[in-house]
Amino acid sequence: VFIGMFYSGRLVWNAVLALSAAIHVDLAKSHSTFTCEPIGLRMCQDLPYNHTFMPNLLNHYDQQTAALAMEPFHPMVNLQCSPDLRPFLCALYAPVCTEYGRVALPCRRLCLHAKLDCQKLMDMFGVTWPDEMECSRFPDCDESYPRAVDLLTSENATKLPPMSVQRDYGFWCPRELKIDPDLGYTFLGVRDCSPPCPNMYFRREELTFARYFIGVVSIVCLSATLFTFLTFLIDVTRFRYPERPIIFYAVCYMMVSLVFFLGFLLEDRVACNAASPADFKASTVTQGSHNKACTLLFMVLYFFTMAGSVWWVILTITWFLAAVPKWGSEAIEKKALLFHACAWGIPGTLTVTLLALNKIEGDSVSGVCFVGLYDVQTLRWFVLAPLCLDVVVGVALLLAGIVALNRVRMEIPLEKENQDKLVKFMIRIGVFSVLYLVPLLTVISCYLYEQSHRAVWETTWVKEHCSRYHVPCPFQVEQTGKPDLVLFLMKYLMVLVVGIPSVFWVGSKKTCFEWAGFFHGRRRKE
Repeated sequence: VFIGMFYSGRLVWNAVLALSAAIHVDLAKSHSTFTCEPIGLRMCQDLPYNHTFMPNLLNHYDQQTAALAMEPFHPMVNLQCSPDLRPFLCALYAPVCTEYGRVALPCRRLCLHAKLDCQKLMDMFGVTWPDEMECSRFPDCDESYPRAVDLLTSENATKLPPMSVQRDYGFWCPRELKIDPDLGYTFLGVRDCSPPCPNMYFRREELTFARYFIGVVSIVCLSATLFTFLTFLIDVTRFRYPERPIIFYAVCYMMVSLVFFLGFLLEDRVACNAASPADFKASTVTQGSHNKACTLLFMVLYFFTMAGSVWWVILTITWFLAAVPKWGSEAIEKKALLFHACAWGIPGTLTVTLLALNKIEGDSVSGVCFVGLYDVQTLRWFVLAPLCLDVVVGVALLLAGIVALNRVRMEIPLEKENQDKLVKFMIRIGVFSVLYLVPLLTVISCYLYEQSHRAVWETTWVKEHCSRYHVPCPFQVEQTGKPDLVLFLMKYLMVLVVGIPSVFWVGSKKTCFEWAGFFHGRRRKE
């Protein structure tokens, strides 16, 4: 039975030891003690000391992690190949909790005795002594562990205030934020971890104000874009190319505003995972595609956001074709199939790619699900890059079209009535473009500012909450800061305001007459 236990545990032992962090002996005289706690490890019971500190000398930040790493050693200790093996292992995995800022390492002789006594068993099963436990790493002394001085200082250890952090341990996911490994969550570069809900940056009353603010703006945008679309349905032949893309543009932002309105109604029910106090789990941000409602909101919001920006580019293309090569409405309409393929195909491809990469994230501010809210790389490549490209291409084509129209007005003699129509058309193009570009450029500026300051905000959050979560605090924080709620409100406002300029294009006397005729015709029919 013992041979079978050793043989089955050999590979596990090697794997665990290979993953253990190296002992930093050069930093042995200083240690950042985050919590001094009773020993709960089964192997380390009934020792001369009963309190340990975390993280231990192998950088396990809690006793549960240390217990898993020690599990393969149990058969070796049970066989009692060396009386020094158990004290030596506990010195590494559950070191004595001495005065804060001081680390007690086991003596080199203790390590040598444990290694030499168990060498035959290790050779029998092909197990090598790992580099992380190499005896030359420990001080040259011949005392038991813990030493008498360690026991004296450990009595008052819990009464002393914690010292400042002496080295950078990186971010460790608190137990409250840990997620099932099968879900593929990531937070601050750590797998199986998720940000807390509600939002980690803002207070609850700030989030309540932001939620209602976004809800009101989404209703205004939804009303404006819905009015544009219904005006188009009353007289489909009125809006032909090159104006037709404005209608599809309005439809896209009608769907965007609808998603934000649903987020206002749903609050945190979709964007956040429910807390589980019985399992010591806090409410966390939803990630990935396991939540069907979150996935649906993300697909609609991201797809129509990108499609709306593409339709604006197509609008500038149709204006360019009408102004420079002087294409007529019928000639432009022949390219409608190509326009639709680009406007729906490109956003569809990006959406499917994000679904495959499992990059969906819940937005605890607005209640929807989007991308790049915590992952800066995804924000940079799947949000900022497409929007910036659309702005550059659209502005270039728009300027070329305006220049061409102005040249027509200056060089070709037109009747007074036709010239006035051309001037009004150019003014409408300019005003519509400004009403679209200013909000969009503001959104891009907010995203740029957010991704450039995200690291500072995250470090500040970890620094303020490391004691609460019992995780390592940041080392030598040079810059701290928190995001301003106004920045986020401005971003959401401009995301939704972008859809409102479509009303400017359909707003005219003719539209009023069409709606009057529509209602009059319905009453007459009744």
